[in-house]
Amino acid sequence: MVPVEELLTWTEGRLGRLRLNRPRAINSLTRAMIDRMDATLTAWETDAEVVAVLLDGAGERGLCSGADVRALREGFLSGDPAAAEFLPTEFALNARVATYPKPYVAWMDGVVMGGGLGVSTHGSLRLATPRATMAMPETIIGFFPDVGVTYQLGHAPGELGTHLALTGLAVTGADAVHLGLADALVDPAVLDDLCSGLRQGAVPSPAEIGDTAPDAPLVAERGWIDECYAATGASDATGLLDEARLILRRLRAHPSDAARETAAVLEQRSPLSVVVALVAVRQARTMSDVPEVLARDGRIGPPLIVGPDFIEGVRAQLVDKDRSPVWSLASLDEVTPAHVSAIVG
Repeated sequence: MVPVEELLTWTEGRLGRLRLNRPRAINSLTRAMIDRMDATLTAWETDAEVVAVLLDGAGERGLCSGADVRALREGFLSGDPAAAEFLPTEFALNARVATYPKPYVAWMDGVVMGGGLGVSTHGSLRLATPRATMAMPETIIGFFPDVGVTYQLGHAPGELGTHLALTGLAVTGADAVHLGLADALVDPAVLDDLCSGLRQGAVPSPAEIGDTAPDAPLVAERGWIDECYAATGASDATGLLDEARLILRRLRAHPSDAARETAAVLEQRSPLSVVVALVAVRQARTMSDVPEVLARDGRIGPPLIVGPDFIEGVRAQLVDKDRSPVWSLASLDEVTPAHVSAIVG
């Protein structure tokens, strides 16, 4: 049997096409896919015949569900040294996308989560369909929102980005436009015309191809979100740990049912990951660009990904699927500044 290529690459006229091709796994990213995508983008960067790039995903389920964290967990458990190389290579690809000198169009349809946002939301034209479901769900698996996306979350209106970073909850394509994760909400039927224009070297503006201010359900919740996640001005491990605990108390006490439901969600996440996520999104607000955030992610990610919460979180969510992780720290009250400093420095 001929092996199926996990990443399809080809050119159509002036357009370079990238297609993630693991539809049964919602196109989750392997090291081989990352390496080939990076090499292809490098080649096209200096190819005068290619004037734009378009990324999409095979199948009906979505662009990309993120990195193949199940395989990554197995690598760490088996002692495979290649596992430690995954994050640096992924982050290098994310930085290439963020700084790519040619138009990089991301077709954000269906599931777009974690590493899937890392290869799409840093592009120069991000198009979300009404079917899009976007999230950075890393606190669910004992990690933190990485791949540079806290840059967008940190600069989102009010505290919407903080809410998503800590809870890992998903939002719609319309929400993604308001959050700065996408540029426009588009009808899936426009893809053929979009590709036709890109083959000729014509790159549309967001407003020419879709709705740049769609009605979004999360925006309607911004009142209680901004109140509960309001920043205290803290910047060190002790202050941000106190802020995370304050956020949880505010959510529990708020009159909004949605806020109290969110408190219950937050209590299910890895407590250490929640605090690290808060540090990451607060720091990102002061950073100048995505590469700077990615450099920071490269310092936070390695100590967290080899910790017990990542191994346990992936087990509970994706291996045994019992959705009942036993975290190394039972609650935010058990997290100490030393725990946080060991991860974030």
